[in-house]
Amino acid sequence: MSYKEIDLTTWKRREHYGFFKDFDEPFFGVTFNVNVTDGFTWCKEEGGSFFVYYLYAALRAVNEVEAFKYRIVNDRPVLYDKVSISPTIKRADDTFGFSYMEYREGFAAFKALAEEEISRVQAGDDLDPSADNAGTVHFSALPWLRFTALTHARRFNEEDSVPKISVGKVFREGEAWMMPVSVHVNHALADGSHVGVFSEYFETFMNTKYQL
Repeated sequence: MSYKEIDLTTWKRREHYGFFKDFDEPFFGVTFNVNVTDGFTWCKEEGGSFFVYYLYAALRAVNEVEAFKYRIVNDRPVLYDKVSISPTIKRADDTFGFSYMEYREGFAAFKALAEEEISRVQAGDDLDPSADNAGTVHFSALPWLRFTALTHARRFNEEDSVPKISVGKVFREGEAWMMPVSVHVNHALADGSHVGVFSEYFETFMNTKYQL
């Protein structure tokens, strides 16, 4: 994935960037519920992987929001043209490994890539992702928990501007199926309004019936 440096002299976020970038903890997090009724029932009816389905929906939504493609590289703000996703993959021995999946425009192409990467990680015992870079989003799934808040383990002495997205246990609310979603972003690069736009895209893509 390629990126271009942002011109700080004309960037509308230059004051926000300068204010937040050197905070000890520049990240803020929001937890909210997303209606996943159509996608959840579609996967159950067709026998498709709900995990791959929501990975694609999340990554597609991320790539629709420019603020989610901003990163800090070598102490400079940059904008990636496209970003990938690095989800944790559970193994049979109850451990996990990190994976790396590049963005694909169509669900079928992403599904093929994701299934291959999932199999690779599940068959191995290494922890590190196959390609760790700033042009990605960190993703984790907690399908056992209907969480209402979430924090992340982080190294505060290292440059970090990668958004972190987590999803939890699907639950029933009236006639709808809902899923908790947690999003953490660097406040030097994104605000609450951008998380709100992401949530709208994510819900839309979660209720789009892709060919499984």
